[in-house]
Order: sequence, then C-alpha cells, then structure tokens
Amino acid sequence: VQLQASGGGLVQAGGFLRLSCAASGRTFSWYGAGWFRRSPGKEREFVAAISWTGGNSYYADSVKGRFTISRDNAKNTVYPQMNSLKPEDTAVYYCAAVWRGNSGSYDPSQYEYWGQGTLVTVSS
Repeated sequence: VQLQASGGGLVQAGGFLRLSCAASGRTFSWYGAGWFRRSPGKEREFVAAISWTGGNSYYADSVKGRFTISRDNAKNTVYPQMNSLKPEDTAVYYCAAVWRGNSGSYDPSQYEYWGQGTLVTVSS
C-alpha cells in the first residue's frame, strides 16, 4: 500500500483543515487507517484511527470532539476533519495503514505502511 497525505497548511487558531490520505496498491479497504503527528521536540503521537469498514473510529483525548475521521473505500481515501484547531496541534501529520485485525491501534509499530507526512501549522 502506498499512501499520499495532503491538505496541510497554515491556519489560525479556531480554524479548520481537512487532510486527505490517498492509497494505492493493495486493497486499501482491507486495512484500518490511522493518523499520527510529530511536533518539534516531541515523540510521535496517535491522533485518530478508523476501522477497515469505517464503522469504528478512535481518537486521542487531545483531539476528541474536535477531529472527525472518515473514509471512502470507493476512493481509497481517508479524511480527518480537524476543527477548532489550537496552536498545540501544530505538527507534521502522517497517515498509516494497519491490517484490519489491528484496526484502531494506538501503537505506531503495528502500522505497516506510512505516508510522507503533511505539515499543519496553527497560529495563535
């Protein structure tokens, strides 16, 4: 599975962005998808994940209620909608794919495929 993340940019605090992760290669609908982020000086952290069917979604406490993850398997794409953005959301965001049995995992080591990352900058 090859993953291509896009949609990052500069936004003011309180604003919104919609990222995309487009997949190609193996049948992406067999895989759960997750988003992680890395801020300067911090470890990579889990943000959100969605099951291979799209029926279940999972969120880090820091983004719960503000971010919504969805997927369109017909388009092989996963979309995190990020609302009410805060300066602390500034990071490089990475999408990743995990075999469906591990959908929803918070552990990045379980994810087999990774996109290249897209930068989100939230100004105060």
